[in-house]
Amino acid sequence: MLNQVDYQQAIKTKYPEQVVIAIAKDKDGRPNPVTLGWTMIVSGKPPMMAIAVASKHYSIETITHSKCFTIVYPSSDMADAAMFFGSRSGRDVDKLAEFDCQTAPAKEIDSVLLADAVANFECTLESQVEAGDHIIFVGKIVCSHVNTEPKKRLYTIGPGHKLGSAS
Repeated sequence: MLNQVDYQQAIKTKYPEQVVIAIAKDKDGRPNPVTLGWTMIVSGKPPMMAIAVASKHYSIETITHSKCFTIVYPSSDMADAAMFFGSRSGRDVDKLAEFDCQTAPAKEIDSVLLADAVANFECTLESQVEAGDHIIFVGKIVCSHVNTEPKKRLYTIGPGHKLGSAS
């Protein structure tokens, strides 16, 4: 049995929702990580993923400038980093200088990887489309990395940016 409700009530049923961190370098070569909840796989051949970034975010400029980005599946141990990267603007703060987070250079694109993550995907920018108050960026995955240590993925498990593992 279904009950018709407004969007704001129905969307609360989305949890747990995956969390990703997208990273692109700005015009000064500074990596800018941003925490996002809206992402998906959009193609298997070739492998492609999409992220939705709010139009006002500095990350729009960094991705558009660099033409590439890293998509990171953060581990549940990275909740503090995810909150920090999602609550500060790269216009004002060098996020990786302000928050101690181990990085490694990307292999195929001009970006960085987050060493404590479950997985990192290096993407070249294939297309972008305006979608209301967000820009959807589609990236072709050109290199993938997984952590050698078993780690649980980080999710938003409830309203108000409540973060944790899904299990």
